Order: sequence, then structure tokens, then C-alpha cells
Amino acid sequence: MTLPFPDIDPVALSLGPLDIRWYSLAYLAGFLLGWRVALYLSSLAAKGVEGYRPKREDIDNFLPFAVLGVILGGRLGYILFYQSGWYLGNPLEILKIWEGGMAFHGGALGVILALIIYSWRQKIPLLRLSDIVCAVVPIGLFFGRIANFINGELFGRVASKDVPWAVIFPYGGLEPRHPSQLYEAFLEGAFLFAILMILMHKKWIRERSGIVTGAFLALYALFRMSVEQFREPDAHLGLLSAGLSMGQWLSIPMCLLGLGVILCSFRKGTHKA
Repeated sequence: MTLPFPDIDPVALSLGPLDIRWYSLAYLAGFLLGWRVALYLSSLAAKGVEGYRPKREDIDNFLPFAVLGVILGGRLGYILFYQSGWYLGNPLEILKIWEGGMAFHGGALGVILALIIYSWRQKIPLLRLSDIVCAVVPIGLFFGRIANFINGELFGRVASKDVPWAVIFPYGGLEPRHPSQLYEAFLEGAFLFAILMILMHKKWIRERSGIVTGAFLALYALFRMSVEQFREPDAHLGLLSAGLSMGQWLSIPMCLLGLGVILCSFRKGTHKA
């Protein structure tokens, strides 16, 4: 028993020669909804705290930095971590972002760099800003994984016969596979977002800048490493040393960094302004 693959056209809308893809709309939805939720979280954190930053204007002004960090970091990360040799031989393909080829870990590095630069230039406490930004990142992850599913890409490994929700993907051969994109949409997207929202609504956690940032880094890494057990490894890479995928190896330092940030946040204590 398998579930039929929903034959959804990857192109959501065509305007003459311009094709608007679900993949692009996923990024747009992630940025816009993330921005709105970040404004709410900024207002929540500022209640009763005179001169609190980041304020709403800081969130508005950071949005272009976040977009650049995600797109440039995600693209460069994919090229360096997954397909460096091929892109060296086909450099013009680097520009074709609409065809996919983005790496979350590269996008994370891009946003971290954007956070450091922006907070330094605007004299905003780095971890306060990163707490708000990290809390809304799962929104984009959710929509991005749904778009991956619609595109029939990044599918899972061949499923056993006792997995009734397995799907036969158009590019995955004739055997039913785990819909690992949906696993990631739930764990890395919806579930992680719910956890971080609960943390952000705890005053004692908001007063210890960095806990939410560390929780995001550590939990995303753990969820990603778990789902990678069901996701088909990249054909050109396969499994690397110790039987781990590239995504799992990249998640290990991310998890350690998150745990380190949480520990430092507890040692540093609270802030009031």
C-alpha cells in the first residue's frame, strides 16, 4: 500500500515568459511570515523594558540582511558542500537559484554573518536579535520542505512494506519511499517552531539572551540528523565516513555550538534592558 504522489506542477503561476515556482513562493512566504512574527516577538520582549532593542524598526531594517544571508549563504553552501566540482566546470549554473540547489547549513552561516554585521553596526545585543530571528526560521523551513515535496526532490529512502504512507516519487524509481520532506517539514518546521514559541513566551528565558538561539541550533541539528536516517543520500556523495550523510556531519558542529551557546547564556545570567 502506498500513497499516490500529488502531481502538482512545480510552476505555481505563469505570467507570459515568467514562471513563478512554488519553490520561490515558499521563500517569499517564509520571509514575510517570519518578519511579521519577529515584529510580534520584538514587541513582546520590549514590554516593561525601557530602551529595549531590537525594536520594530531594527527588525524591519534587518530583513534585507536576512534575505541576502539566506540566499547567498544557502547557494554558496550547496556549491561548497555538495557540488563544488560540477559548478567549477559549469559556473553559469551558479546563478540558476530557481532550479534549486540551496543548503540550509550554508544559509545558516550566511544569516549568522548577517546577524554579526548588522548587530555590530547598529549597536544591538547580538544574542537578543538572534533569539528573535532563530525563533522564526522554522517558518521558512516548513514551507521550503513542502516545496521540496511538490518538486519531488530530496525524497526518502526505500520504505519497508509496513509503511503505508510511502510514496512513489516521479524521480525516485518504482519503489515506494519515505516522504522525508514531510518529516522535515513537521520536525524542523512546525514542531521546532512550536517549541521556540513556547520558550520565547517565558520571561525568564527571554531575559537570558541566547537560550532560544542555542535551542534552535541544537534541536534543528538533532532533528536533521534523525530525519537523515530516512532521507536518500545525495547520489553523487552517498554516505560518508562512519556511515553518516553530509547533512549529518554538518549538523554535529551545529549541535555542539547550540549547546555551548545555551551554557554560556546560563552562566551570563539575566539582562533587564
